[in-house]
Amino acid sequence: MPDIVFPNLGITFETLNRVAFSIFGFDIFWYAIFVTLGIIAGVFFGAYLAPKRTGQDPALYTDFALWVIPACLIGARLWYVIFAWNEHYTFADIFAVRDGGLAIHGVIAAAVITALIYTKAKKQSFLNFADTGIVGLIIGHVIGRFGNFINREAFGGYYTGLFAMEIRLDQVHNISTVTGEMLELDNQVIREYAGTVVQYISVHPTFLYEAVINFALFIFLNLYRKHKKFNGELLAYYFLCYGITRFFLEGLRTDQLTFFGTGLPTAQIASVLMAAAGLAWLVYGFAKIRKSS
Repeated sequence: MPDIVFPNLGITFETLNRVAFSIFGFDIFWYAIFVTLGIIAGVFFGAYLAPKRTGQDPALYTDFALWVIPACLIGARLWYVIFAWNEHYTFADIFAVRDGGLAIHGVIAAAVITALIYTKAKKQSFLNFADTGIVGLIIGHVIGRFGNFINREAFGGYYTGLFAMEIRLDQVHNISTVTGEMLELDNQVIREYAGTVVQYISVHPTFLYEAVINFALFIFLNLYRKHKKFNGELLAYYFLCYGITRFFLEGLRTDQLTFFGTGLPTAQIASVLMAAAGLAWLVYGFAKIRKSS
């Protein structure tokens, strides 16, 4: 019986184990591998672009990795824990990363703060540094999203259209975070394989939507980077485009973190602020160019 099926695309994944391999009885998950690969790809891509753009020293970015990688992991976990905290949590849960719970907005916030401190210490332009680094962050984000696919998480609500993804209900990661609305919408597909009846849920693969849109943004920024007009422009485009993208995708997801019990999705609030900051910097930058010309 397949683990995941895209029925309208004719794609089937028969066996998709979350565990890649074990070392001395310690399981190494595919999610951790994809996140690690994403971080490595992001760092090395930034170092690769550095001399091609403005003659920056690639070592700036490889050295930065020593600081930003742990900062981003801490930021991702803290963001999740702060907004997911409830009366059932204990202090030990803060460190239970293997149970899931990393948030991309925590990564972005930690990366920006770390870059601000790092560039000040190195006497570098933060905005110029960020324009290179943000392209690496995007490709790392794209790779990391495939960890969500293997984990059967970060998906959307009931959907049976072209890109519908059917997941075995007994394999949904952290089923407690999936809202009851999915079942109320009769979001169940019963299929029979080799005489065995299997229950699936049919959902939006929102992590896949996000990966595809981010990859398109990655290509755009790479093509446009040679034509940028001012420092911080690429960072601003990322903030604007990703903020808008995540705002709408968050509305489809079923595992939303809410802003301190208000019912407002935290990711949507953060995405609005990101998009507004990106738009404001673009307006300021182009206005400054027009004024000086």
